[in-house]
Amino acid sequence: MANHKSALKRIRQNNVKRLHNRYYAKTTRNAIKVLRNTTDKEEASKLYPEVVSMIDKLAKRNIIHKNKASNLKSKLMLQINKM
Repeated sequence: MANHKSALKRIRQNNVKRLHNRYYAKTTRNAIKVLRNTTDKEEASKLYPEVVSMIDKLAKRNIIHKNKASNLKSKLMLQINKM
């Protein structure tokens, strides 16, 4: 257990940030799944910019690494182009 007030506050702050990051990461993963499961190219093309925006926000806030974000976007675009 923490011995200082500042350590207790830091624990509380970390818990709030962790939950916040988990929420946005999970929301983005669900959006990626929806995009991957679509079979219509037009619908996928409409969803793609929204999903890319979500991925970029995660990378900007260091929730995911910038290279992972780039790889995700690339794979999604390849999948859309194959339709």
